Amino acid sequence: MLGLRRWLGLGLAALALSACGQTPLPGKPALWRIDGPHGERGWLFGTIHMLPRPVDWRTPQVSAALDQSDRLVVEIAALNDDSAGARIFAKLAHGAPQPPLTSRIPPALQPALAKLLQRSGIPPAQFADVKTWAAALMLAQVAQSSGDGGAEAKWGVDRALLRDIGGKPVAELEGTERQLALFDSLSEAEQRALLANVVSGADNAIGDSRKLAEEWRKGDIASIARETHQGMLADPGLRQVLYVQRNRAWVGAIAGQLAAGAHPFVAVGAAHMAGEDGLPTLLAARGFTVTRIE
Repeated sequence: MLGLRRWLGLGLAALALSACGQTPLPGKPALWRIDGPHGERGWLFGTIHMLPRPVDWRTPQVSAALDQSDRLVVEIAALNDDSAGARIFAKLAHGAPQPPLTSRIPPALQPALAKLLQRSGIPPAQFADVKTWAAALMLAQVAQSSGDGGAEAKWGVDRALLRDIGGKPVAELEGTERQLALFDSLSEAEQRALLANVVSGADNAIGDSRKLAEEWRKGDIASIARETHQGMLADPGLRQVLYVQRNRAWVGAIAGQLAAGAHPFVAVGAAHMAGEDGLPTLLAARGFTVTRIE
């Protein structure tokens, strides 16, 4: 993947933590306009789900697009309902008794796992019935969020849009349960690869978060596109399940809304906008004109 920690920021909305505020940095993240042959009109906005500090991302272009849209389309409509998200996670994360967490990673990563567990404050016994993908997500949050400069969900753009959308309707492309079910569908070998990826990169997670935030803040989609071919997403099977198939399904839903006369403001993780498998390219292949306007 992007490194699972980075995917939590750019591509996966389901899990998040909260924090207090700071002075916002200026931002100019990527925004596209969608035009169809019959007057269809919509927008694509690449978001970030977690940030190490707040960013003033609501530029005049973004504000104008929001004003002209008739609905907000996000990955998860109930993203701000943390208790509901936690219940869904718990339902999917727990199952039959699992092997000890230490036996689910290579021996060479044992010291790094011990260090990460100490940072988390979670007793190893608590993972006794936690599936490997869920353990990976839990520890990825710890790695990315804990410590000075860690990323926080409170400043995530999706959450802000959902809080401030006013009376406009909100539609979701996936939902928490469907999003987490993608991980639950992975083979145990793939889940263990995710866990190993989190543990091996935990010491660099804060720096990765800062780099990611800068790429997003500046609208550097070229750098984000390169990330979608690295790490775990270099694995063809994982890339298909966690990235390509999702984007193709989302494009069908977006195209359907446009064809029905809606003017959606589509706000999803910026990784989903990047490269040959990104939403702008896939929509263009369906006959829409997709123009980057910021």
